[in-house]
Amino acid sequence: MQDGPTYIVSDAHLGASTEDREASFRAFLHHAARDASTLVLNGDIFDFWYEYGSVVPRGHTRLLGTLAEIVDAGIPVHLLGGNHDWWFGSFFTDEIGVIVHQDPVVLELAGLRCLVAHGDGLGKGDLGYRMLRMMFRGRLTQWAFRWLHPDWGAAIARRVSLTETRQGAPSEEDIGRSRYLERWALATLGERPDLDLVTVGHTHVPAQARTEAGQWYFNTGDWIHFRSYLKLLPGADPLLMQWQDERPAIPLALPMPS
Repeated sequence: MQDGPTYIVSDAHLGASTEDREASFRAFLHHAARDASTLVLNGDIFDFWYEYGSVVPRGHTRLLGTLAEIVDAGIPVHLLGGNHDWWFGSFFTDEIGVIVHQDPVVLELAGLRCLVAHGDGLGKGDLGYRMLRMMFRGRLTQWAFRWLHPDWGAAIARRVSLTETRQGAPSEEDIGRSRYLERWALATLGERPDLDLVTVGHTHVPAQARTEAGQWYFNTGDWIHFRSYLKLLPGADPLLMQWQDERPAIPLALPMPS
């Protein structure tokens, strides 16, 4: 839909979430196919993703088909790598037509100039994630991983992922990291008057703030606990929304002060 909203969503962790949550996410995508003008998938949509030369992870057939339908309908789909699913190859661009970004990117969305970043490794803190990011995104690591049998690679990914421990409400560690990201975002907005909005994910904690200059910060939360996403409409204030399967989405009640 040319005049429809932009939807930004992150942290679905498909493949490690429950079936009802994954079905709910597919329902959200079907809604986006009818309603959206742009869709942004801001990292950790998959709990693990790695493409071998002729092999892609199984288990996401329906979702990948839905993404292809959205693209075929003329709706741009942007996909950013997160700290779980940054090993995107050419499959999404060549086979589906999705626009892939491996790093934070500035996009014009609903008349707003938006900095979109997953959130891992940003700023001077988050040292552990920054070190892991450098190691796992390195060409040598990717080259070595390619020589593993796909079943072994997937098994290793399941062992190191902590998603199964994050099925409930955010932990104190998540909340602390969320507050750090908010401080980073507000500092970035203060240094970048050309930006209207900064949005991240990563911490699974939805949050929002507005600067005195009228710029916006949002953390889109996750699809594991909140089923939350950001909705942008031209000429209107951005809204954090909560998906409901059988009823229209509603504005999200934030779980903590921003």
